[in-house]
Amino acid sequence: MTGRLAGKVALVTGAGSGIGRATAIMMAAEGAKVVVSNRSEHKAIATAQAILEAGGDAIAMPADVTDHDQVKALIADAVAHYGRIDIAFNNAGIEGSPALTGGYDPAAWDQVMAVNLTGVFLCMKYELEQMQKQGSGSIVNCSSILGTVGFRSASAYVAAKHGVIGLTKTAALEYARQGIRVNAVCPGFIDTPMIDRADSKMDTDLKAQISAMEPVGRMGTSEEIAEAVVYLASDSAAFTTGISMLVDGGYVAQ
Repeated sequence: MTGRLAGKVALVTGAGSGIGRATAIMMAAEGAKVVVSNRSEHKAIATAQAILEAGGDAIAMPADVTDHDQVKALIADAVAHYGRIDIAFNNAGIEGSPALTGGYDPAAWDQVMAVNLTGVFLCMKYELEQMQKQGSGSIVNCSSILGTVGFRSASAYVAAKHGVIGLTKTAALEYARQGIRVNAVCPGFIDTPMIDRADSKMDTDLKAQISAMEPVGRMGTSEEIAEAVVYLASDSAAFTTGISMLVDGGYVAQ
């Protein structure tokens, strides 16, 4: 690693597994002090422990991003511990239940929106407040390829991820003159526990089907998304704000 984030303090939500875990570990390897947050306390601790064992600096701070008070306390506690927040990767998300739009359960809809969209907003609200005090900061929100295109039987997820991109663009414009950059990463189909859960509910080989849909012939890895997030978060992307970076193996180009 090249120390791209040396001296920075980074907050990663949904860091207990998949993309969030890989990103937290990579940020630490690049020199950042990492606040590892996840709704599951034991998963947050496990990721933080992995960073510490590798010689990095991290602390676990469990939080439910749908809970306003918990999010506010998360940001306050992170600042109390490390003094500032230079980077935030708002990654926590759920896939929701598959159903056609007309048959989508309203409670399931509300849950997906609460985590995937409102959760991002709540985190941004307090991250931006802190970054304004500092006069600088970089926020990366986790959207999806499904924030740019439709997908059958995933209306709640698609709507929420489209919303994340709109929120990202708006905040980028609002805070550009205050030294704060706001971008989104849009992962394609990535080999994560989320895909494993979906695969377990199907009679066919979902991973094989997904790989066949990808122009590159395979799913992506969490580490490949982490590389994109680290770039967007770093000073190498100093002139980059308001974008939605596709990391999808060419899926959306089809």
